[in-house]
Amino acid sequence: MLFTDQTALITGASSGVGRATALAFARQGAAVLVTARRKDRLASLCDLIRSEGGKAEYIAGDATLESTADAAVAAALRHFGQIDHLINNAGMGNYKNIVDTTVEEYDQLVDTNLKSGFLFTRAAVPHMVARRSGSILFVSSVAGLQGAAGESVYCATKFAQAGMAQSLDFELRKHNIKVGCFFPGGTKTEFALGKGRTEESVAASHMMDPAEVAEAILFMSSRPANSRVNQMTLRHMGL
Repeated sequence: MLFTDQTALITGASSGVGRATALAFARQGAAVLVTARRKDRLASLCDLIRSEGGKAEYIAGDATLESTADAAVAAALRHFGQIDHLINNAGMGNYKNIVDTTVEEYDQLVDTNLKSGFLFTRAAVPHMVARRSGSILFVSSVAGLQGAAGESVYCATKFAQAGMAQSLDFELRKHNIKVGCFFPGGTKTEFALGKGRTEESVAASHMMDPAEVAEAILFMSSRPANSRVNQMTLRHMGL
């Protein structure tokens, strides 16, 4: 059990990678605080974790709001007493050429993919600094390593996550806090459905299963005390 007596706070946990990550942490002994907008899905996830003997609580809310970040951190501390791992997983995709992208779509991508991580990290860091312990992981994308046509705004947000993580690594390591950025490739989730992807295209692809991606997140979050993974890329085996 890699995470016995530890707590993980996971954003974007109602489906896909976030949900799989919450299950993976819980099955390795962690108490989990999950958050997303869909309350019914969070409740179902927590029920499943508890039925397997784990500990789980949730806060439903929009990850782009300061109030949600503050409430989630407060709930984790209230229920479990500490936050050992923050997984900034909340994100969205919208694949469009620049001339077809509205200002509203731009704002939504930036807020969901970047501002959410800023808010949750800012809320959790004082607690981690006080304990001189913790790990923070930003779930970016291979789109944060190389640009692609029709993905300029999406890629920009994912590159920005990497920059934030790199800067925080320098800022927080003196407090014994580990910060990393994870760059997964395509995964079979609800991500970007209707915004450049279809259920059919995802099902027919070589994309990874969310559980495979979650396993890599656990690897990054479970390094020994004197080591850390700053960056890691995970790709499927399709040609």
